[in-house]
Amino acid sequence: MDILSPQNPRVKEWAQLLEKKHRDKQHKYIIEGIHLVQEALRSGADLECVAFDVEQGIPTELSHMTGAAAEVEWIGVSAAVIAKCSDTKTPQPVFAIVRKQSADMDVLLRNKNSLVIVLDGVQDPGNVGTIIRTADAAGADGVIVGRGSADIYNPKTIRSTMGSIFHLPVVEGDLLELLPEAKESGVRVVSTSLKATSTCYGYDFTGPSWLLVGNEAKGVSEAAQQLVDDSLIIPMKGQAESLNVAMASTVMLFEAMRQRDFNQGS
Repeated sequence: MDILSPQNPRVKEWAQLLEKKHRDKQHKYIIEGIHLVQEALRSGADLECVAFDVEQGIPTELSHMTGAAAEVEWIGVSAAVIAKCSDTKTPQPVFAIVRKQSADMDVLLRNKNSLVIVLDGVQDPGNVGTIIRTADAAGADGVIVGRGSADIYNPKTIRSTMGSIFHLPVVEGDLLELLPEAKESGVRVVSTSLKATSTCYGYDFTGPSWLLVGNEAKGVSEAAQQLVDDSLIIPMKGQAESLNVAMASTVMLFEAMRQRDFNQGS
């Protein structure tokens, strides 16, 4: 059944998902655009419904996926409904409502040689999303998002992941509980520091390595810093003072991937 009125009770519930408190309350979030909806369907995410612009019809890229999950409801909606449920200036003609599926630490600890990136108070949704996307690209086992970081279900975060949020476990929690548990199982916690003497290129990332990155302005919190085993510096030849947190994460993740998968002679 089509829903054309922005005043419809379901539409009001969907639009509320643009706010964190309602995402927490409903245990759902909203994703927008053909690419994200496609990735969610492909990855078997728990979709409640897909809403598409009734005048344009189901986008061709998605038309063959309508039977992908029998329990997903496909609903034609008006442009006014789409505008109400979007936080972008020019909304795309499709969005979906996804039920949250929380990942837990066991998934990450099961792999004896895990590569994980850990976020301590990274507040910019674009940075959080980019780091999740980079972790996916570098073949990391997962991402841990500590308290005080941007909400992973914020529409801006989700957009920045480009669908990677559906490809690898993203665990939310208290780093002061999670990191000691990881260390007990043999993980080394690695962080960057401008004061460090060892470089990320001289470090051995082939063992279980969890890379800890901190807040854009303040860096890693003092409490989390106490749990760091090895501090590294990313060497820079130019005159920039430092790298953005997402860029620094990328350098370390790809160096770890290079050592693990592209070592000379292998």
